[in-house]
Amino acid sequence: MPINPTKPDVGGLVGLGVIGVIDTDGDCAEWSFPAEPGAVRTARAAVRGQLHGWDLDCLADLAALLVSELVTNSLRYATGPIGVRLVRPVGLADTLLVEVSDPLPDPPRERVARDEDESGRGLQLVAGSSRRWGTRPGVRGKTVWFELAVPG
Repeated sequence: MPINPTKPDVGGLVGLGVIGVIDTDGDCAEWSFPAEPGAVRTARAAVRGQLHGWDLDCLADLAALLVSELVTNSLRYATGPIGVRLVRPVGLADTLLVEVSDPLPDPPRERVARDEDESGRGLQLVAGSSRRWGTRPGVRGKTVWFELAVPG
């Protein structure tokens, strides 16, 4: 459920456990999910629904896929709440910023998965599909973020 789909509310995020957010002007939607397997499906649906509401259906499949990869990583390694945030920054009409936060302070490491590996491709997928990506430490965890280009 969005906290406030039109304006960021960093104070509200702290109460819900979203880690390391940056107050960004623009349209914003954010959610907090418990660290449970159903979080991946729920996060995908929330992202798709919000992007549909913003008339960004063209990014919905890719954004939902990348969010599900990052939420899955959070579920694998963290035990606390997982935050997801979408931002359309003011003055950057060609950019969608996506953030996934969790309480684990260790940044994820991109690795090369072997053909027989069943995991280890999520960050490669994020790196190869986004304009740019990175991690940001927070007071109680970290945020992994990526940017997608909004078609003009």
